[in-house]
Amino acid sequence: MSTTKPNLHADDEAILAATRGWLERAVIGLNLCPFAKAVYIKEQVRLVVSSARTPEALLEQLMDELQHLSDTPAADTDTTLLIHPFVLNDFEDYNEFLDVADAAVEDMHLDGELQVASFHPDYQFADSDPNDIANYTNRAPYPILHLLREDSIDRAVEAFPEAAEIFEKNIETMEKLGHDGWDKLDVGPAP
Repeated sequence: MSTTKPNLHADDEAILAATRGWLERAVIGLNLCPFAKAVYIKEQVRLVVSSARTPEALLEQLMDELQHLSDTPAADTDTTLLIHPFVLNDFEDYNEFLDVADAAVEDMHLDGELQVASFHPDYQFADSDPNDIANYTNRAPYPILHLLREDSIDRAVEAFPEAAEIFEKNIETMEKLGHDGWDKLDVGPAP
């Protein structure tokens, strides 16, 4: 069940602005990822808007971006957000595609080096109610494949001793914020 409809008229700048707003107000602003602020401020986050209209085209671009991240020094690009507003808007289709993304990482012999995390406007944890506020920890204005360096994750976890508690703290944050608070952040899907 999807409530998100792709805005086929959105231009890249509007998509990037919505994504930056979500990063700044939700991910960084609510401290949902305590590691995000440093790389964002240093401009080490690569934001790529995909024009893909099919899963096959998205897979091709994903593989290009995985290779780009692997070939680029972390000091230049630590992480990549591949935003794909025109494909996989249905969360179930998107969720199935994550297996394809993980297989691409393995096929490219990048497992242990890179991994793919997921954000979607209709994100839903298994066995949760679609409106459960905990789902909003992984909700973004558009479907996003987040390409991460394993080394960066390891360094961040070393620097943040309570890393295992992030998920629980995020749920607490979302429960305190509530749906009204989330709506006031204005980080939902772009109209």
